Amino acid sequence: MTVKSSETTQQGLILTDAAAAKVKSLLEQQGEEGLSLRVAVQPGGCSGLRYQLFFDDRSMDGDVISDFGGVSVVTDRMSAPYLTGASIDYVDTIEKQGFTIDNPNATGSCACGDSFN
Repeated sequence: MTVKSSETTQQGLILTDAAAAKVKSLLEQQGEEGLSLRVAVQPGGCSGLRYQLFFDDRSMDGDVISDFGGVSVVTDRMSAPYLTGASIDYVDTIEKQGFTIDNPNATGSCACGDSFN
């Protein structure tokens, strides 16, 4: 089950419970107050665009902020349209470990899976 706030509908970005729990754990390890998970889309990679996920304490004009189980997720206004309907999950299996992004707006990706268009 994914926890959504009223702003989530606006933003359209979804953070699964597993991803929220991992982010919360990483934030606790950081030991800093006031950090949010910033999700951005930047030019780069073989396919033209790449995702960036990082902890940030800045607030920029036009940021879209959502809360998922106590985890604040921030997206800048330029990235938000690329992330509408995208789902961020965290997997921890023998085959794969890390955050995954399922984005219905991505029409293709490179072979390494590092970028999209």
